[in-house]
Order: sequence, then structure tokens, then C-alpha cells
Amino acid sequence: MGTVAGQARGRYSRVSRIVAIYLCAGAAVLLTSCSTTNAKQGQDPTVPVVGVSQVTRQDLSRTLRLAAEFRPYQEVDLDAKVAGYVKDIQVDIGDRVRAGQLLAVLEIPELQDQVQQAKGVVERSREEIQRAQYQLKQSEASYAAAHLQYTRLAQVTDTQPNLIAQQEIDDAQSKDLASDAQVNAAKSALAAAQDELAVAEANEDRVQAMYSYARITAPFTGVITKRYADIGTMLQAGTSSHTQAMPLVRVSQNDLLRLTIPVPESVVPEVHVGMAVQVQVPSVGKTYRGKVARFADQVDFSTRTMRTEIDVKNPRYELVPGMYAYATLALEQRHNVLTVPVEALDREGNEVSVLRITRGRKLQRAAVVLGLQTPERVEIVSGLRENDQVIVSARSQLNAGEVVQPKPIEPATSAGEK
Repeated sequence: MGTVAGQARGRYSRVSRIVAIYLCAGAAVLLTSCSTTNAKQGQDPTVPVVGVSQVTRQDLSRTLRLAAEFRPYQEVDLDAKVAGYVKDIQVDIGDRVRAGQLLAVLEIPELQDQVQQAKGVVERSREEIQRAQYQLKQSEASYAAAHLQYTRLAQVTDTQPNLIAQQEIDDAQSKDLASDAQVNAAKSALAAAQDELAVAEANEDRVQAMYSYARITAPFTGVITKRYADIGTMLQAGTSSHTQAMPLVRVSQNDLLRLTIPVPESVVPEVHVGMAVQVQVPSVGKTYRGKVARFADQVDFSTRTMRTEIDVKNPRYELVPGMYAYATLALEQRHNVLTVPVEALDREGNEVSVLRITRGRKLQRAAVVLGLQTPERVEIVSGLRENDQVIVSARSQLNAGEVVQPKPIEPATSAGEK
């Protein structure tokens, strides 16, 4: 038994030694392979690998993005100018109407009677003028005859005194003066008739104007967004102060929409009329062009913002009032400038620097002057050249003059870049 156990232990010991030999050989081959691979790649395991980004030229823009809600360019509830019953209504919700298009007709019997009465007064006034003109012509004819008779008698008396009785001359003169007075009276009557006609015509125009309000038309091109009344509905006059007048319809101009955004006080000086705005509408999945049309020119004391309105054209009516949108204002732009990622910057007080890689793969500290800054990239005014490589990874363990192994890192895309 002892001999058999000893033989077994001997065989196990030999197998263990053989396995160990093979494992050592495999490790040696693996180390040799790794060393060969590193040598092929030109990497020194003692040289740190660092992430770098290249200095490139790009267009930068500093933007302001604010959420807002579309509103109609203009919107109004149409009231009746005069009280009446809805006789006919020709539009409903969603109908597009043109400026001046007839929307509804009111029935107003009282005004119809007043229109007829006013026309009758005008006709009577014109007839009075005709009578006054006829009387004036008669008076002028009588005056002409009486004046001619008196003039002839006066001439005969001057040439042949005592030929005609003085009584006859006095009667002729009296008739002349009476005829002249009748002419003046006829002229006054004609003038009065003409004044009465003017008053009657003015009253007729007033009544006709009031009656024209029975036809309710669209004040501008737009869309009917609400209908309040039906045929037979009694509408009170919109100017009445003692009643709550009910409108007929609501009209909204939707081919041009407004966005009202609160611009922060810090960027108020950079906002101006005509400024281009990119308007993104998530519900539609499109971006539209707008422009700053007007602003309050005053900062609200409670919110420290300025009310600013953006006009967005909507000729195809793709957009609807009430939709949410994001307005992006380009506050400042730079074209084709040197840029680096913000991760490359080291700040110490007012000094800004970067670590760049020289041709010998050594690190060098370079002071830079910054221009326009965005959340992802910054403009380099001086201190770097195009295609320079700068460190963007952790730099706490790196020092100037140290040799490194650069590893390019794709820069993040900036929302403010174009």
C-alpha cells in the first residue's frame, strides 16, 4: 500500500510540474505578443494617453431660446351697432372670410320706417324748394314790370313836369318798392327751403348709416373662431351701456401670428426691431422664420423682463393660435472664427490658458484671448493657430513639458453653432 501511494504521489507531482511549465510558457508568449502589439502601435506604456481636440474654424452664435404661445395677429368679437333680430347668418366656426365679406343681416323694422320717413321729408323739402323758386321768379317778374313803369314815369316827369299827376307817380313807386320786397321775401323763402333740404338729407344719411349696420361684415381677412348667435337671436346694440350685449361671431386673423416672449433684462440692449428669429413648433415638427416686430421698450419691474412680440407668417394656416413654440434669437454671431471646446480652457482669475501639444508631443501652456462664448465652444482671438491640438480631458495630473500620447475626441455639437 505504501509503495502504491508513493507512486501515485510521484505521478501527480510530475503532472503539476508539466502544467506549470506550460502556463509559464503561455504567459511568456502573451507578454511577448503585447509588447509586440504596443511596439507596432508606437505606444509607450509609460506615456499617458490624453484626449485632445483640434482648433478649427466655425460659425458661432450666442442665442436666447424662450418658450411662447401663438396668438392671432388681431382678434375681435363683432357686435351689432344697432339692436335687431338675426335675419340671416352666412358663416360658422372655421370659415375663412375676406375683409368686407357679409357675415349676417339683421332685421330692424323701426329703422326701416325711419328710412322711409326720412326719404319722404327729403322729397317734401325738394318740392318746397321748387315752389320757392317759382315764387321767386314771379316776384322778380312783377318787380321788373313795376320798376320799369316807375322808371318811365319818373323820366317823363323830369322832361315834362306837371304832365303826369303826382299821385300816379307815387303809386308806381309804391308798387316798385313792394315788388322789390316780395323778391327779397321769395329769396329768403328759397334759402329756408334749401336749409330744410340740407337738414332732411343729413337726417336721411344718418338713418341710412344706422340701417347699414344691419349688414354685419368682416373687418379683416381671417377665420371665424366662435359663433354666438343663430337666426332669430335678438342682438343688443354693442354701444349700449345698460345691457350686456352679446356678440355675433369672433374673427381672428391667423395668416399672421404673434409670439410674445419675456426677454431678460441682460439681453434687452441686443434686441431690435426686424431681428431674425427661428421659431420651432414641436407639434408640427417644423421651424419657421419670424422677426421681432415690436417691443415694450420698458423692463417690467416685477419680472425684470421686457415684453417682446414676434410676427410669424402663416399663409397656409399650418399654425393655429394656442400652439406652443420655441423662439430662438441670435444675439451675437461670428463667422469663420477659430474655436475650441470650453473643456479646453483653464481659468485663473482673469487669465485664460490652454494646454496644447507641440510637434514633439510635449505639452505647452498657451495664454489665449477669448471672443464670443457659447455653451460648448468659444472663439479664440489670439494665442492659438488653426489645427493646433489642445487637451480637453482631465488636466490635473499633467504639466507643461510632459510628453503625452494624444487621442482625438469628437467635439460636442453646439446648439448655438450654425
